[in-house]
Amino acid sequence: MKLQKTIKSEFKLSGRGLFGGKDAKVVFKPAEEERGIVFIRTDLDSPMEIPVGPRYITQRDRRSALQNGTAFVETPEHCMAAIHALGIDNLIIEIDGPELPGFDGSAEEYFKAFQKSGIVEQATPRKEIIVAEPICVTEGDKSIYALPGGDEKLSITYDLDYTQFTGIGRQLYSCELGESHFGQNLSRARTFVLEAEARQMQAMGIGAHLSPKDILVISSDGPIKNSYRYDDECVRHKVVDLIGDLRLAGCSILGRIVAYKTGHSLNQKLVQKIVEQAGRREQKSTVSAKPLLDIRRIQKILPHRYPFLLVDKVVEIESDHWIKGIKNVTINEQFFQGHFPGTPVMPGVLIIEAMAQVSGLLFAQRLENTGKLALLLTIDHVKIRRPVVPGDQLILIAEADKVRSRAAKCTCSAMVGDEIAAEAQLKFMLVDDETM
Repeated sequence: MKLQKTIKSEFKLSGRGLFGGKDAKVVFKPAEEERGIVFIRTDLDSPMEIPVGPRYITQRDRRSALQNGTAFVETPEHCMAAIHALGIDNLIIEIDGPELPGFDGSAEEYFKAFQKSGIVEQATPRKEIIVAEPICVTEGDKSIYALPGGDEKLSITYDLDYTQFTGIGRQLYSCELGESHFGQNLSRARTFVLEAEARQMQAMGIGAHLSPKDILVISSDGPIKNSYRYDDECVRHKVVDLIGDLRLAGCSILGRIVAYKTGHSLNQKLVQKIVEQAGRREQKSTVSAKPLLDIRRIQKILPHRYPFLLVDKVVEIESDHWIKGIKNVTINEQFFQGHFPGTPVMPGVLIIEAMAQVSGLLFAQRLENTGKLALLLTIDHVKIRRPVVPGDQLILIAEADKVRSRAAKCTCSAMVGDEIAAEAQLKFMLVDDETM
């Protein structure tokens, strides 16, 4: 059985971002089981968590980025590649700026720092996504495939095609992800850019602090004022970027990845499709899942009763961080009598209420919150994406962003099958039951 891992001891790194050039200090801290990889922007007025997961991926040109609300962190791919290669599952990364240090454009500094800190196993089995069916994402002449591997490992083949540019040419690289191979063959491969692209980017103020000595700038004759660390360094760095992007799934992906000329955007689209595929498989098993909390236990935690109790059972709980509940929607619901008699549709406000109730069950997993009620304070970023009708099974998911003694915040979604019915960010005040 594979167990989750975190780092043994806290450490710090600092440096300038590759794109913005701003100095950043980063503190890496061990994290408890089931915490996942979480960035925290400490430079904001109120420190903001940015978890690593597909829902937090946001698009940037030539780099990866994660965003939660207005807070974002850019260029995490080299750090995430090192995390992926070392099998780290839980980690807190505090950063006092919007972009991680770029160092020499490779993942080596991060990889060595993690190794020096040490990696320790935890007691909980690690989560992995196994590619069960072929998935393909294409864009123009670029393509990337995820295929079943059959051996519970991640193997990658990358075809880099610069045949029209003699400074690089065509390069092919295949590997199986592992700590030893990554450290010896991939960690030192650096970011590269064509000479014309570098001039254009610096004219736009991007990477203006860099010179060809700091990063691989490639002309038709090869690197300018620099030299390759490997003859095929360019394709090796593309593999590093891909390894980092795949880890944005929130856990390791097992299978075979075959890529042709892809970049961050296409890599991340594949990640989202892999996670969606895994979610559909999981939801099929959810229908018959034995509840962790049945209706009797739910009624001992929540004060709601008919006709306003909108959670039938809870089928998954990850510590006090994540929860999945079920609401079976039937024609016997009282609200269908008036909403609407001819075309019954579950009111959006009740879907939000159901998400709020499952959030309250999540908060109750903390011992210090026993006996407290979660009163809804604010509702942000609400999107109703599809109607919920009699016969639907509403899958309610809540992920805690912040939980304090008197307040809490959750990112919530409601699914019907593999479709998102609604999503919202909910904030609560936690009060003692006797004050009501």
